[in-house]
Amino acid sequence: MTKDGQKVYQHGTLALLVPGLFDGTMKLAELLAHGDTGIGTATGLNGEMIVLDGTPYLVQANGQVKTLSAETMIPFATVHFDQPQVEFAAQGLSMQALGKQILAKYPYHNIFFAVKIVGKFKHMQTRAVEGQVKPYPTLVEVANKQAVFEEADSQGTVVGYFAPELFQGMAAAGYHLHYLNDAKKMGGHILGFEIDQAQVYLQPFATIEQHLPIDNQEFMEHQADLESMGQQIKSAEEAD
Repeated sequence: MTKDGQKVYQHGTLALLVPGLFDGTMKLAELLAHGDTGIGTATGLNGEMIVLDGTPYLVQANGQVKTLSAETMIPFATVHFDQPQVEFAAQGLSMQALGKQILAKYPYHNIFFAVKIVGKFKHMQTRAVEGQVKPYPTLVEVANKQAVFEEADSQGTVVGYFAPELFQGMAAAGYHLHYLNDAKKMGGHILGFEIDQAQVYLQPFATIEQHLPIDNQEFMEHQADLESMGQQIKSAEEAD
């Protein structure tokens, strides 16, 4: 497969997680054929996945970080081949300040782009949701019971994506970022950070490849509540 750095690949949609469709519908081995970097979750919403250099790690609610096998089933994930087009140094910036700076400097408001940050953070706060079993709760209910982790003077890597407001539901509009420290002992979905010194890498995408789990009966029969979906996604993403 050609490693196209201008394409991002996504399996599933964030909207399918909102009502609790957490069953894995793609093997991790198949997902990783489409990228060596990315984020997602595992079947049963069992933690926060981050893919670095082709290796998939899962940060679990008990604080453990494990490497996932190729047979792991994935309900939702986004990956790409890491080929950044923009690089700059950052110091003393919060997550919110960095996000605003990127959109003020680069014309990326209407496209998907990847964000990778490598360096030292004065403070890093993450979360990981607990694995679920059927009958599954909703995404908001799971997020309200998440485990929160914090680390000062943390050295590691942030990976994630920016999605335009237009694509809320397919993905989380705005920034969706995961973290893993260099020791592979702390990470998860990022709630906030403050950079000490780091390099920031951006990769804009011209193409989005969306793969849907058409063999999954629950997905095919589900009727999404579009009126409440956006607010539920926002609540789940920002819960702390």
